[in-house]
Amino acid sequence: MRKVEVCTYNPDWVRQFKEEAEKIRHIFGSELQNIYHIGSTSVKGLSAKPIIDILPIVQNIHTVTLYNEAMIRLGYEPKGENGINGRRYFQKGGNCRTHHVHIFEEGSSDILRHISFRDYLRNHQDIKQEYAELKMKLAAAYPYDIDAYIKGKEQLVKRIERQALQWAGFANS
Repeated sequence: MRKVEVCTYNPDWVRQFKEEAEKIRHIFGSELQNIYHIGSTSVKGLSAKPIIDILPIVQNIHTVTLYNEAMIRLGYEPKGENGINGRRYFQKGGNCRTHHVHIFEEGSSDILRHISFRDYLRNHQDIKQEYAELKMKLAAAYPYDIDAYIKGKEQLVKRIERQALQWAGFANS
């Protein structure tokens, strides 16, 4: 059973992202358009589950399965769309996860959603603090119930997402 662990920000998460991103760049080569560090570990000072979220952008989402074997050799488990249409998702580390890879095709609106959310938290200390406090509270309340942890964050995440898209100029008021 996986424990829900939220810890204080670790500056080493930046290095961990860069190292893994380089390995992914090597696998996808010219298919890769860009690669971003997303999620809570990408926001300096934000408490987070110590799992590095990576967002590679590819030219054609349908080619991603061609790279599954190479990703498996890196320790990733391919999970297909895993609940999000147009995404290819990989996770590394089994029950002690270390990395999540969320691959989208260039032009996907999900890219803007993830990047806007990250940048909004980077630029709004009060919202970042509110989010951190909720995550710590939920992790303490539901240490072995990831579904309850995620459900507990859902309302705030949706609100931040709306604010972030408006702030970034991608949504109507």
